[in-house]
Amino acid sequence: MSTKVLFTKGARVWLKDADTVWKGAVVVKDYNEGVLDVEEESGQTTQLTIKNDSELPPLRNPDILIGENDLTSLSYLHEPAVLHNLRVRFEDRNQIYTYCGIVLVAINPYQELNIYDNDTIFAYRGQNMGDLDPHIYAVSEEAFKLMERDSKDQSIIVSGESGAGKTVSAKYSMRYFATIGGSGDTETQVERRVLASSPIMEAIGNAKTTRNDNSSRFGKYIEIDFSKNFQIIGASMRTYLLEKSRVVFQAAEERNYHIFYQMCCARDLPELEGLELDHQDEFFYTNQGQNPDIDNVDDLKEFKKTHESFKLLGFSDSDISYIYRIMAGILHLGNVKIMPGGGRGDNESSLIQAEDVGLVNMCNLLEVELEHMKKWLCHRKIVSRNESFTKPMGQVQAQQSRDALAKCIYSNLFDWIVFQINKALRTSGKVNKFIGVLDIYGFETFEMNSFEQFCINYANEKLQQQFNCHVFKLEQEEYIKEGIEWKMIDFYDNQPCIDLIESKLGILDLLDEECRMPKGSDKSWVEKLYDKCKKYDHFNKPRLSQTAFLVKHFADKVEYECDGFLIKNRDTVMEEQVAILKASKNNLLADLFLSEGKYTGPESLGAPTPAPRGARTPVKAAGGGPGSNKAHKKTVGSQFRESLNLLMANLNSTNPHYVRCIKPNDSKSAFVFDPKRAVQQLRACGVLETVRISAAGYPSRWTYYDFFVRYRVLCHSKDVLKGNYRKTCENIVSNLIQDDDKYQFGKNKLFFRAGQVAYMEKLRSDKLRSCGIMIQKHVKGWLYRKKYKKIQTSVGTIQRVVRGFIARRKTRSIRRNKAAVRIQAAIRGFIQYKKFQRLRNLTIRLQAQIRAYRARQEYKFLKERKAATIIQKHVRGWVARKKYQRSLRSIVIAQSAVRRRIARKKLKKLKIEAKSVEKQKELNKGLENKIISLQQRLTEAKEENKALKQKVEAGAGLSAELDKLKKTEEEAKSRGEKIKTLEEELRSVRGELQKEREEKVDLVTEKVRGEEEITAIKQEYAQEKERLEKELAEIKIAAENSEKISPEELGRLATEKEEIHAEYEQERIAYQKLLKDYNRLELQNENLQEEISGLRGNPHDRTTCSQDITGAEDESAYGGSLSGRSSMVSTLERDRQLDSMTVDESTQDIGLLMKFQGALREEQRQRENVEREKEALERRIDELEGREGNNNNNETFTAERIKLDELELENKKLKENLEALRQSIAQSGEGEENDALREIMEQYSNLEEELERKKEECVHLKTVVANSQMDGSSLLGGDGEPDTEELLLAYESQKNVIQQLQATLSEEREKARETETMLRTELEKLTIANRDAQQLLQTNLKRNPSSQTEAIMQHELQRLTGENFDLREKIDTLSDQTKRLKKQMKLYMKKLAEHGGGVSETEERESLHEETDTSLPAIVRREHDSLGMLEYEKSMEDKVLKALITDLKPKVASQMLPGLPAYFLFMLIRHLDHINDEKNVRTLIQGGIAYIKKTIKKQKGQTDIELKALWLSNTLRVLHCLKQYSGEDQFQLQSTPKQIEHCLRNFDLTAYRRVLSDIAVWIYQGIHKMMEDELHPILVQALLEHEGIGGLSGDKPRAMRGRTGSVGNDLDTDQIDPKVALDSLLSCLTHFHAVLQRHGLDPEIVSQIFRQIFYFLCAGCLNNLLLRKDMCHWSRGMQIRYNIAQLEQWARDQKIEDTETKVIDTLLPIIQATQLLQARKSEEDVAGICDMCDKLRVSQIIKILNLYTPADEFEERVSPAFVRKIQAKLQDRAMEESKNQAPLLMDAKFSFAVKFPFNPSKIHFDELEVPAIYTNLPNLVRKI
Repeated sequence: MSTKVLFTKGARVWLKDADTVWKGAVVVKDYNEGVLDVEEESGQTTQLTIKNDSELPPLRNPDILIGENDLTSLSYLHEPAVLHNLRVRFEDRNQIYTYCGIVLVAINPYQELNIYDNDTIFAYRGQNMGDLDPHIYAVSEEAFKLMERDSKDQSIIVSGESGAGKTVSAKYSMRYFATIGGSGDTETQVERRVLASSPIMEAIGNAKTTRNDNSSRFGKYIEIDFSKNFQIIGASMRTYLLEKSRVVFQAAEERNYHIFYQMCCARDLPELEGLELDHQDEFFYTNQGQNPDIDNVDDLKEFKKTHESFKLLGFSDSDISYIYRIMAGILHLGNVKIMPGGGRGDNESSLIQAEDVGLVNMCNLLEVELEHMKKWLCHRKIVSRNESFTKPMGQVQAQQSRDALAKCIYSNLFDWIVFQINKALRTSGKVNKFIGVLDIYGFETFEMNSFEQFCINYANEKLQQQFNCHVFKLEQEEYIKEGIEWKMIDFYDNQPCIDLIESKLGILDLLDEECRMPKGSDKSWVEKLYDKCKKYDHFNKPRLSQTAFLVKHFADKVEYECDGFLIKNRDTVMEEQVAILKASKNNLLADLFLSEGKYTGPESLGAPTPAPRGARTPVKAAGGGPGSNKAHKKTVGSQFRESLNLLMANLNSTNPHYVRCIKPNDSKSAFVFDPKRAVQQLRACGVLETVRISAAGYPSRWTYYDFFVRYRVLCHSKDVLKGNYRKTCENIVSNLIQDDDKYQFGKNKLFFRAGQVAYMEKLRSDKLRSCGIMIQKHVKGWLYRKKYKKIQTSVGTIQRVVRGFIARRKTRSIRRNKAAVRIQAAIRGFIQYKKFQRLRNLTIRLQAQIRAYRARQEYKFLKERKAATIIQKHVRGWVARKKYQRSLRSIVIAQSAVRRRIARKKLKKLKIEAKSVEKQKELNKGLENKIISLQQRLTEAKEENKALKQKVEAGAGLSAELDKLKKTEEEAKSRGEKIKTLEEELRSVRGELQKEREEKVDLVTEKVRGEEEITAIKQEYAQEKERLEKELAEIKIAAENSEKISPEELGRLATEKEEIHAEYEQERIAYQKLLKDYNRLELQNENLQEEISGLRGNPHDRTTCSQDITGAEDESAYGGSLSGRSSMVSTLERDRQLDSMTVDESTQDIGLLMKFQGALREEQRQRENVEREKEALERRIDELEGREGNNNNNETFTAERIKLDELELENKKLKENLEALRQSIAQSGEGEENDALREIMEQYSNLEEELERKKEECVHLKTVVANSQMDGSSLLGGDGEPDTEELLLAYESQKNVIQQLQATLSEEREKARETETMLRTELEKLTIANRDAQQLLQTNLKRNPSSQTEAIMQHELQRLTGENFDLREKIDTLSDQTKRLKKQMKLYMKKLAEHGGGVSETEERESLHEETDTSLPAIVRREHDSLGMLEYEKSMEDKVLKALITDLKPKVASQMLPGLPAYFLFMLIRHLDHINDEKNVRTLIQGGIAYIKKTIKKQKGQTDIELKALWLSNTLRVLHCLKQYSGEDQFQLQSTPKQIEHCLRNFDLTAYRRVLSDIAVWIYQGIHKMMEDELHPILVQALLEHEGIGGLSGDKPRAMRGRTGSVGNDLDTDQIDPKVALDSLLSCLTHFHAVLQRHGLDPEIVSQIFRQIFYFLCAGCLNNLLLRKDMCHWSRGMQIRYNIAQLEQWARDQKIEDTETKVIDTLLPIIQATQLLQARKSEEDVAGICDMCDKLRVSQIIKILNLYTPADEFEERVSPAFVRKIQAKLQDRAMEESKNQAPLLMDAKFSFAVKFPFNPSKIHFDELEVPAIYTNLPNLVRKI
C-alpha cells in the first residue's frame, strides 16, 4: 500500500510553523501529482507543491491514538506526532510521564504533585513496565525486578538540561528502592541514611539558576547495594565536574550553593555561634545575583534538615563544627577587600588593610596565620633555576588568586563530605547486586560556551552512543525472539565526534599538550586545533572568529570560546597559600590539603574514580624547576576522560534504564508547554532518535487475539477459523494489505510498519460508518413514517376538539346573558329589602335600650337593699360562732393535759413493771420450776449421803474399816464441795439469766425504736418519691417542650453526634494501628532474638531467651493485683461504657446526655466503693464485739439460750448417771456387789462406744482395755459382804467413770463452741444479706416496677448461688472425710483380724460385693452435681497448655464444638478461682496467652488461615466468658440461672479483657493480611480485566512496547487467565468464608473481616484503574461494574451484609468510578456527575476524566472545558481535601477499627466433657 492513498479529502496532516514548530491542517481534496491543497486550523487554504513523495507532509494520527502512554504505539511515528502527544498529555491531562519505548520522558510540571506517596509505590510493586501509567516508579520497579529475576546489576540514567527535574527524578527513584528494598514496613538505618544523603548533597551541590531553583551543579552516580535477599545493605556515590566557579561568581537572578544561604538564615542557632555570620546580602559571594530568596523555600528549615542529615550519617559534632567554620571562612574570604597598592602603579601591586574585618574573621575561623595569609594574598613567589623571589600581584590578579583559593577550599571540602557520606553508607557485608542511579547533566548550549559545556557535551556524546547501541540491541532481540525477518536498521553513530574529542591529537590531547607548554595560551591552542582537527567532519572553524571553534554534536552544532580553557584545565592554586592552609590548627582544613588524593581516588570508594572537578588541586613544587612536578600531574580534562571511561564501562556491565527529563518552558510556569524548547530537548536527549529507530522497523505490534477482536469487522465469516487466531489474522491482513513488506507474522505477535495501523483504523472506521449509515437509514425511515401517522391522527383530533370548543363557547355566552338579567333583578330587589329592614331594626333597638335602662335602675336599688340585710345576718352569726369555738378549744386543751398526765404515769408504771423481777419471774416460771426441782434433787442427794454415812458408821467396828470410812467421808466432803461449786455455777447461771432478761427488755425497746425509725424512713422515702415524681413530670414537660427545637439545633446536635462517633472511631483505629505496629515490632524482636540464638548455636539458650522475653512481656502487660483496678482497667471500662452506651434518638442534646451518663456512672462507682468500705468496717466491728463476748442482739441471745439448754441437758444426764451409781453402791450391802460392778462396767463400755464414734482410730485399743477390765471384775464375785478392798476398787472405778464423763463434757463444750462460731458466721452472712436487701430496697424505690423485680430476682439468684456453693463445699468436705474414714475403718478391721477379732457378716458381704464388682461391667454414674470446672496438677501446667493449645490441629478442632478450647481454658480458670489460687490464675492466663501467640507466630501459623481463624474464635470466646461470668449485670441479661451460678467469685479479671482484645486484634489483622496477600495476584484480572459480558469489547489499539524481559514474557506462568480469574476470586472468598464459619467465628466478626477485604479489593481496583489509561472507557466500565455486581451478589448469598458493618458500601468508590466511565459527559451532566461521585475524591474524578479515552472515533472526547467545569463545581471539596492532604490513590493498607461485640454463650460448663480426640488432654485434667 502506498502512502499516497492516505492523502485523500479529509485526511489530517502536519505543516511546519515558525512559532509552534508544527501546526495542523486538513486535506481539502485528494492528492494530485505534485499538488496538495490543505486548509489550516485558522481557516486559511494553502496549496503545497510536492516534488516527490518524500516531501509529503506528515500525516496525523487518529484521535483515538492521541494521548497514548507510549509514543512508539502511535501509528505515525515522527516529530510532530511525538510533540503533539506530549503536549496533550502534559497540558490537557496534567500527565508528566510518557514512555518512548524503553525511555521514560519526564516533563517538569513546576508544581508539587501528589503522586509519589507510599500507596503509589506499592501500586507499582510487582507490575510489568507498561501495565500501569508511565511513572518513575515503573522504571525503578523494572530495574528492581530484573535484578531479582536475572541477578544482574542495573542502572538508571537520568539526564536532561538544568531545570528539567533530574535531581527530583533520581531522588524519587532512590526513595522507591529504599521503600521496597527495606527489611519491612519501616525504614531501617541503611535506608534512612541513603535518603538522608540527598539533603546534604543538595545543600552543598545545588544552587538556584535562571532555569531552575534547585539545579544540580555536579553530576553524581549512586550505587545502591543489595544483599542476597535483595535488601539494601549500603550505597556509594561518585560525583562529576562540580561547578566551582559558582562559589565566587553568580549571574543575575542566580544564587550560590544553598548551604551558604542556609547558614546565614540560621546564624542565631547555637550550632553557628561564633562564626560572625550576617545577612546574605552582606557577603560578596552571596549577593551578586541580587535575588537571594526562593519561592516556597525556607532556608532555616532546610538548614535544620541538613544538620539532622549530618547527624544521621554519623558526622561527629566536631566535624560538623569544622564544616560550618570552613564554610563561614569562605564567605569571609570573599569579603576581603584587595585594594590597589602604591609605588610603581596601582595595576602592578595590591594591598589589604590591616583592620580588614573579612580577613580577620577568615583567619580566626580557619585558624591560620593572619600576616602570612595577608602577604600571600597579594604576592606570589617566582622560582627560577637558581633562586626564587617574591613579586607583588596587581589587584585583579590578587582577586583571582583569592577566588581560586576559595574554590579550592570548597572543592576539597565537597570531596571530603562525599567521602564521609560513602563511608557512612558503606556496608561490611557482601554485596550481591547493585542498582546505579546516574544523575548527570544533559546536552547544553548557550550564547557563550566554555570548558564546562564542552565537558558536559562530551559526556553526553558518550552516553548517547551507549543509548543508541542499547536501543538497537533491544530491537534486534525482539525480532529474533519472534522469529521474523529483519534488515539492518541504520542509526546515527556519533563515534567520529567522540574520536574528535578524545583521540590522539584530538581536542583534549592538544589541550593537555598546550597546558604543559611554559608559555601556552588559549589562542595558540585554538590555532593548533585549526591545523590538526580540520580533517574531522565534525569540526569547523567559525567564519567571523579567531578564538572559537565549532563541534557538530549529535544534537546540534555548538560554538566554543577558547578563553579560559587552559586555566580551567590546569586548575592551579598558589603553593604558598596551600602551605598556610596545611599549617592550620583547624584539623579538618589541614587534613583536606595534607591528604593528597585520599578523598578523590578510586581506593576511597572501591569503585571508579569520582568527579574530576572535585579532584585534588595541582600545586607547584617549591624546590624544583617549572617542569619538575608536572610529570605526575593530571589536568581536569584527562581526569574527566578517565572517570567517564570508567563510568561507561560500569554502565555497559549493567542493564541500563533511561529517564529523559524535559523542561517545558523557561518561565517556570506550571503546566505550560513551549513547543520550541521541548523539541530542542527531544532532539538533544535522543528521544526522537529512539522514535526514528522504532519507525525504521515494525513499531506497531499486536497479539493475534487482540488484533482479531479489534479488526474482525473487516473480514468475512469464511475467513474466521475458530480457535486459530493466527490463521484468521493472516487471512485478514493478506486481504487488506497487499505489500508483504508492511507486516510480519511472529510467533506470538503481529508486526506492522509505521502507518499500517492507521490505515486499518481508517478501513475499520469506514466499515463501521457505512454500517451506521445503513442502520440510520432504516431507523430514520421508520421514525418518520411513525411521526407522519402520529401527526395525521393529531390533526384530526385537534380539528374535532376545536370545533366542539367553538360550539360550547357560543352556548356558554347565551346562557351567561340570560343569567345576568336574572341576577340583576334579584340584586335590586334584595337591596331595597335590606334598606327597609335596616330602618326598622334601628327603631326597635332604640326603644329596647331606653326600656332596659329604666328596668336596670330599679333592679339595682332592690338588689342593694337585700344585700345589706344578708350581710348583717352573716356578721352576727360569725361573731356568735367565734365565741363558741374559743370556749370549746379551751376545754379540749384542759382535757388533753389531764389525760396526757394520766397516760404518762401509766406508761412509767408499765415500764417499771416490765423491768421488775416479779414480772420476769412470771415470764420465766418454767425455768424456776426446773431450778426448784434441781434443788429438791440436790436435797435428796444430801439426805441419801447422810443415810450412807449412818450405814457406814453402823458397820464400823474395826479401826481399818473406820479409816476406810474416813477416807470415804473425805471423798464425800470433796463431793459436797463439788456440789457447792455446782450450786455456785447455778447461781451464776441465774445471774446471767437475769442479765439476759434485762437485755431482752432492751432489745424489745430497741426493736420498738427501730420500727419507729423504719416508719420515719418510709415517710422520708415517700416524700422523696413524690419529689422525684414531680421532677420526672417536669422533665417530661421539658422533653415535650424540647421537641419544638429548631431544625438548626437538630442539625447541630446531629453533627456533634457524628463528630463524637467519628472521633471515637479514629481513636479506635489509631489504637489498633499502634497495636499492629507493636505486634510487628514484637515479631521483629523475636526474629532477631532467634537469629542471635542461632548464631550462638545453643537451642536451649534460644528457648530460654524466648521464654524470658515472654515473661518480661507478661510482667509488663499483666502485672499488678488481680483484684485491683489499674489504669488499663479504667480505660477498658471507659471503652466498654462507650460501646454499651445507647443513645435515644428522641433525645436532642446527645453530648450533654453522654456527659450526664458518664458523671452518673462515676458517682455510682464512688458510692459503691464507699459502701464496700463501710461494710468491711461493720464486719470488723462485729468480729471484735464477738471476741469480747458483748452479745447485744437477738440472734446472739438465741445462740446463748441454745448453749444453756445443751449444758443443762448434759448436767442432767451426768446427775442421773451419778444417782444410778449411788443407788447401786447403797444396795451393795444387801449382797448385790456383782450387779453394781456389772453396772459400772456397762456404763464404762457405753462411754467407750461413745468415744469410738468420736475417735475411731482408737477403737481397737479401747475395746481390748474394756475386755480386760471386765475379766478382772469377774474375779470379785461372791455371796458374802464386800470387804474394804472391794469397796476401794468400786470407788476407783467410780472415779474413772467420773473422769470419763468430765472428758465427755469438755468435748461437748468444744462442740458447743464450734457450733457457736458457726452460728456467728451464719449470723454475719445474714446481717450482710439484710444490708444488701435494704440497699436493694433503697435503690429500687427509685426504679420502675419492672426494674425492681429484675433487681430483686438478680439479688436472690446471687444469694442462692452463694449458698449453693457453700453447700457444695460442705458436701465435698464430708465426702472427703467419709472416704478417709472408710479407709481407716478398713485398716482397723485388718488390725482386729490380726489380734483375733472377727468381722461381721454385713462387712463380709460388703467386701465380697466390692470384690465381685471388679469382674462386672462398670456402671457410669451421672454427675448431677458437677461444678463445671477442670482440675489439673499445678506442676503440669505447661503440658496442659501445650495439649490444650499448641497440639490442637484445626482439622481436629473442626470436629468438636466451636470454642471448646476456650471453654476448657475458662473452666480451668474457674477452678483456680474456686480454690482462691491467685498466683496460678495469673500464670495460667499469661501462659495461655503466650502459647496462643507462640502457636500463631510459628511458620505454619503465619500462613495457615485455619489456625488463625481457630484461635481468633477461641480468643474471643475466652473474652466473652470473662465478661459473661464476671458478675456484672450488663453482661448477664441473657444468661441462664445456672450460668449465673458459675460466675467468678474471688477474682476480678477485668484487666485481662484488654489484653485478650489486643491479642484478638492482632490475629484479626493477620487473617485479613493473609487473605489480602492471597487475593492480590488475581485482583486486577478478576475485577478489571475479566470480560463477563460477551461481545462488549471496545478496546482500542494498545501498545505492545517495552522490554523483552518484562512485557510479554512467555516464561511468566504466574499470571492467571482473566477468563477464570473472577471464578477463582469468588472461590477464594467462599473458601475463606467457609473456614471462618467452620471454626465458629461470630457473624459480626466475619462481616468485619469481609468489610476489610472488600475495601482492599476496592482500593486495589481503583488504584489500578487510576493508573491504567487503557481501562478508562465506557465499555470497560460496564465490564467492571458487572464484575463488581458478581461480588455484591456473592456477599448477599453468603449473608455477610448487615446494617452495622455495611460490607457492600466499601465498594462504592469503584462502583462510582465505573458509573463515571459510563455516564454522559456533556455540560448538562456536570451537576449529576458531581452528586453521583460523592465517595470519590476530586483528584480521582479529574484523573479518571483525564484518562478517559473513547473506545471508537465516533465517541466524543472529554473536552478540557468540561473538566474545568467539574473542577469549579467541586472547588469546595477540593479545598477541603487539600487541607487534609488527601492523596490520589486509596490507602490500600488502611484498616477499619475492629469491634468485638459481646456474644454470650448458651452452653453450660457442667454439660461439657473432654473428648477423647483431644490430644492427651483427658489424661491431664479432671472434671469436678
